[in-house]
Amino acid sequence: MKLKSIVIKKATLPMAVSLLLSSLFLSGCEVKNPFSKESKESTVTLFAMDTYMTITAYGENASEATAAASDEINRLEDLFSTNIDTSEVATVNKNGGGEVSKDTAYLIEKSIEYYESTKGAYDITIYPLVYEWGFTTQDYKVPTEERINELLPLVGSDMLHLEYKDDGSGDAYVSFDKEGMMIDLGTIAKGYASQQIADIFESYGIENGLINLGGNVQLVGTKTDGSDWKVAIQKPDKDSEDTDYVGVLSASNCAVTTAGGYERYFEEDGVTYRHIFDPSTGRPTDSSLKSVTIVTKDGVDADGYDTPLFVMDLDGAISFWEEYKDLFSVIIIGEDDTIYISEDIADSFTTDYPVEVLQ
Repeated sequence: MKLKSIVIKKATLPMAVSLLLSSLFLSGCEVKNPFSKESKESTVTLFAMDTYMTITAYGENASEATAAASDEINRLEDLFSTNIDTSEVATVNKNGGGEVSKDTAYLIEKSIEYYESTKGAYDITIYPLVYEWGFTTQDYKVPTEERINELLPLVGSDMLHLEYKDDGSGDAYVSFDKEGMMIDLGTIAKGYASQQIADIFESYGIENGLINLGGNVQLVGTKTDGSDWKVAIQKPDKDSEDTDYVGVLSASNCAVTTAGGYERYFEEDGVTYRHIFDPSTGRPTDSSLKSVTIVTKDGVDADGYDTPLFVMDLDGAISFWEEYKDLFSVIIIGEDDTIYISEDIADSFTTDYPVEVLQ
């Protein structure tokens, strides 16, 4: 692990920007949404995939692009949601396997890749335990040790199989080695959706756009004046006297996603249980990290890496980044509020907090 300290830079934003960031915050990131008189602007807001979303496009076909983006969000939710009985994922879970379309097949394939590269820290077959703990139904409870041990043998993406049809459609068959296995694509569904919307924007000739899917931020090009977008990283444990964010990243044409234990949790008998699970234990992770932010070109990869790095804790997350640094950049908030940031984006990040640069 190679670190170097840098001079702490103050995260200074114009007052109007600061207020707008606070008002637009959904989860994980806050984003300034600029307005340009020289470009047509269209913004749509919706609630889907269990979160509020804001999609903005600038350009001649902005209205058409955002309308198509909304349709795409709804289409993908109908495929991926575990809470929609007719979705492909819900049907596979209910039937113990079955046929899925190319979108679902692609995400399952990517999930297996993440499972293998992270040595199991990322695992979509953790769903039976996530359900048991009540995170999908909000009927929260702490399962007995016996119940956890009953469900743990169902976890392991090495027991999940994907076989593509030979007709070139991209559709595939899903099967499990054990009865009772189930999957949940929620940890990468929004990342995939944001990438799909970016592609839709391109097809409509949109060169400037902002896609905020509940904290999964996709930056299309730059702002209309050619400057970088400003993405504020949420402070994980802010109180009423604090600002909402720990720092601001200047970026363009990339995806920025954040995983943090503050996003969803419940308390029982004085213990806080976070929604991010350690697949090796079947329990909410006891990682000491406060959040992990991934910056990369592809929304799926950004969404796919933030959760397992959070599970890995600090040393594991940094070691993993060192191995895969060509694929993504990181901003990690540690237990003591020290921020660990990739060298390639360090100069684009401003903060009042102690910073260590990863080399």
